[in-house]
Formats: sequence, C-alpha cells, structure tokens
Amino acid sequence: MNDRKARACRARDGQRGRVYAWEDRAVAPHDPTTLPFAAAQGMVDAIWADMGLRHPPAVEKLPHQATATLARANRLTVLLPPRAPSWCLLHELAHAMTSTADGASDGHGPLFMGVYLRLLARYLRLDPVALGRSAAAAGITVAAEARPVFLDP
Repeated sequence: MNDRKARACRARDGQRGRVYAWEDRAVAPHDPTTLPFAAAQGMVDAIWADMGLRHPPAVEKLPHQATATLARANRLTVLLPPRAPSWCLLHELAHAMTSTADGASDGHGPLFMGVYLRLLARYLRLDPVALGRSAAAAGITVAAEARPVFLDP
C-alpha cells in the first residue's frame, strides 16, 4: 500500500486506536465471559433477529495465520477464533451492522460506536449512560441514534 492510501485508510478510521483502548478500560473488565466458536452462529442469528434484521452474516473460523487479529467482520461474514470474548462478538456484529455488502463501512466511526454501545447495553447489560460518558471522555464520537445501515426506517 502506498503512503497516500495508508493515510486515507487511517483518516477513514481515525477512532480505531481510541476505541480499542477504551474497550480495554471500559468494556473488557466488565465482561469476562467467552463464547465457544460452536455457539457463535446461534448467538449471531439470535441477536440479528432480535434487532429486527434478516439474513445474518455467516460465522467462520479466523485463519490461524491471523495472529495479530482477535476477530474480523463485514456485512456477510464474522471471523472468530475458537473462543472469543462475548464483547468481541458484539464488536464484530456492530461492524457487520454498519457495513454494506459492497464493502462500504463506518470503520470504528460514530455510526459503528452508536450501534456497538446499543449492543453492549442490551446484551451485556452495561450502563448505557456510563458507556457514553466513558467514550466521550476517551475522545470517541458516538452517533447516539445509530441504527444498522441497511435497516428500513
């Protein structure tokens, strides 16, 4: 990737580092649970349906060579290791919900964060006000009324 493309990628996902650091402080310590890979598709299907969505992404195994990646997702696929933190599955679902089949994505932007905070509050029962305050204190912009990008109004 040339320098100009690398700068453009960083500019599009300018909150990424702040989001990861915030997760380490504000999310991970409050959810020590992990999810075995075998249960992941059922969880994805249930959450997807509960959010009023159809056609959930397929859960696939994260390649073994992906040593620096905890998980990855787009609109069609969620890639997970043999065991993943529960909050990580919600993080990846927020990516899937804020991406389109043609590859357009909010990255870790305000739309992603709005959906992610909603998932954390709903499924991990974390305090949404505390999540919003801690995100703001970390310099993270959140679209409070964010919805999945392909959800009909």
